[in-house]
Amino acid sequence: MTNATNLQPATDAILSVNTIEVIYDRVILVLKGVSFSVPTGGITALLGANGAGKTTTLKAISNLLRAERGEVTKGSIEFEGTRVDRLSANELVRRGCIQVMEGRHCFGHLSIEENLLTGAFTRRDGRAAIARDLEAIYEYFPRLKQRRSSMAGYTSGGEQQMCAIGRAMMSRPKMILLDEPSMGLAPQSVEEIFEIVKSLNAKEGVSFLLAEQNTSIALRYGSWGYILENGRVVLDGDAQQLRDNEDVKEFYLGISGAERKSFRDVKHYKRRKRWLA
Repeated sequence: MTNATNLQPATDAILSVNTIEVIYDRVILVLKGVSFSVPTGGITALLGANGAGKTTTLKAISNLLRAERGEVTKGSIEFEGTRVDRLSANELVRRGCIQVMEGRHCFGHLSIEENLLTGAFTRRDGRAAIARDLEAIYEYFPRLKQRRSSMAGYTSGGEQQMCAIGRAMMSRPKMILLDEPSMGLAPQSVEEIFEIVKSLNAKEGVSFLLAEQNTSIALRYGSWGYILENGRVVLDGDAQQLRDNEDVKEFYLGISGAERKSFRDVKHYKRRKRWLA
């Protein structure tokens, strides 16, 4: 495990983020030299508290920053060995990288099935292939098949999250960026969704980058993790190593070490001092 200096040991990384800086409104520096990689066919977790820079990192990868007056000013982002940080979001989807946004963002006035079909808008392989993939999605998400004619706005949060992931899968992606998939969901729904993510990864070979505040479940399903704090990667390592790390246990898993005597020992500057020493 490292203090935010080495990339994940992957010889065939599908995604490489190389020391990027992101600025909003030409003034506000949000990401400060973020670097990491995602291996082909892997599940990688991007962890951190609210405001650490996880969502901004995903939007930088999927080229959605311009809509929010943000831009990558330094560094580069490569997908399958090709630089993509100057492409449009539409072009990136066609190349096989798609993002599932925080908050799900289903079309509430459309049915579940209509929502799923919107995910195939970039495809040119015909209706028969799209219909086959739709049935395959229903096999992974049987609850969606039961609710296929229901308006998405009247389904549960868990069903909407399944719909958002299924919609992304309809584009036949090579990689999915998942932003806070557990947010606002019941624990049972969270477990169900992460099991489906695991199944999609194993059976379809889709790579996943999870931006998640729920460190416990992210490290349970991911193989490698990066911890962001104030726009920097401060810690990274194998999922098991991170689970065993005393700082991660204390600050992200809520497990106090024996040496902790008072709340003063968890002040932000002391944590930074230990991690960045």
